[in-house]
Amino acid sequence: MADQQGQPQQDQIDLAATSEGAGPVAPEAGLMGRIVDRVGYVFAAGIVVAAAVLLMEVFLRYLLNRPTIWAHETTVFLCGLAFTFGGLYCTSRNSHIRVVLLYDVISPGLRRIFDIVISLASAIAAGFFAYAAWHMVTRSVWAPSGEIRLETTGSAWSPPTPALIKIFVFVVMLLLVVQFLILAVNYARRVKR
Repeated sequence: MADQQGQPQQDQIDLAATSEGAGPVAPEAGLMGRIVDRVGYVFAAGIVVAAAVLLMEVFLRYLLNRPTIWAHETTVFLCGLAFTFGGLYCTSRNSHIRVVLLYDVISPGLRRIFDIVISLASAIAAGFFAYAAWHMVTRSVWAPSGEIRLETTGSAWSPPTPALIKIFVFVVMLLLVVQFLILAVNYARRVKR
């Protein structure tokens, strides 16, 4: 429906026809996208746990005068994991940031080509990031002599969270490469609308 000036009414706009991917997993993401979607709940719970740890730390520090040595590093670690996984999660749901100035006005056939090219370019970029992350992993996991020695924070508690985060970034970058390739293949196979 349109108003008197020929503009579509706000409640009649089909959001599914735009590039907004706020709904469920994109069908082009395949099985991997559905798995990533389910695993996302674990990282969402990690954010809730991080908030609970911070609340507990405030209580212990300011009411009981008994601060912990681990609360800050734990919350940084949990949030870092969740934010890193968030890139993969958004990719599987097709809800990543996209400049839609041109994308939403082009034809579905040209949009399909854009989707393929964007997915392939993103896979290449994620591959470069995975390569860089691998170099970070090698320096944070292995000592120069070759034995395993996880990098720690150097604090009083000194957990190996820096090494664990770097390993996780590497794994997520590899998974992003795979997810973008799955998207590219499925966009290419998609029937023209």
